[in-house]
Amino acid sequence: MSEPEIVRHADAAGLADSVALKLVNMIVQAEADKRDFHLVLTGGGIGIRALEAVRDHANEAGISWAHVHLWWGDERYLPDKDPERNETQACAALIDSISVPSHQVHPIPASDGLDGGQVEHAATRYGRELAVAARGEGPVPVFDVCLLGVGPDAHVASLFPGLSGVREDEASVAAVRDSPKPPTERVTLTLPSIRAAREVWVLASGEGKAEAVRLGLAGGSVDEAPVAGARGAERTVFWVDEAAASEL
Repeated sequence: MSEPEIVRHADAAGLADSVALKLVNMIVQAEADKRDFHLVLTGGGIGIRALEAVRDHANEAGISWAHVHLWWGDERYLPDKDPERNETQACAALIDSISVPSHQVHPIPASDGLDGGQVEHAATRYGRELAVAARGEGPVPVFDVCLLGVGPDAHVASLFPGLSGVREDEASVAAVRDSPKPPTERVTLTLPSIRAAREVWVLASGEGKAEAVRLGLAGGSVDEAPVAGARGAERTVFWVDEAAASEL
């Protein structure tokens, strides 16, 4: 796993814009290289703000999305179109405004879908979809970038301190039934899936994230601070504003 780097910006606006510009440039380069680009999306305030900036820069540049696959790091197990779903928020911020092929958008199943309201079935189905996209090369495709927010408690995706999901090392996707943050039922990538990404980007804005950023960079126990286990195979970047960097 790679050692984390820190990219600091004065405020959330500058952070989101910088993340967006870097992503757009990477998507353009992948098209020039004639290869697919797999991007894992995140929710949260700064994550959605970054997606809005991606939309604006991509539309200005007129880039193609024909080679891009969109995945999610985690999802609240709620009905389709629920405003609290990461998918719903990402559609409003980005996906509804770009020409990405619909079959290359891979949302985590909703609670009113084909899984009979069983969050474990939804996790299994998403794991199968990831395996198909990996084409026999592993349990998940090689993500070019995995975007992650971080909570004040140092959780990433829906991997919370002290819960069993953070220790899952066999399944690519885990069901969560006891999230301390509502809703209690969620679906999440596991740490091995996150670490399959070439690059992992942790986005943090605000003083409330400062302790979590410090713990993430310190690389301590993932059971106490799951963000400490969020590392990319080639590169790990903590994108932070000055408030989130205040304890470094």
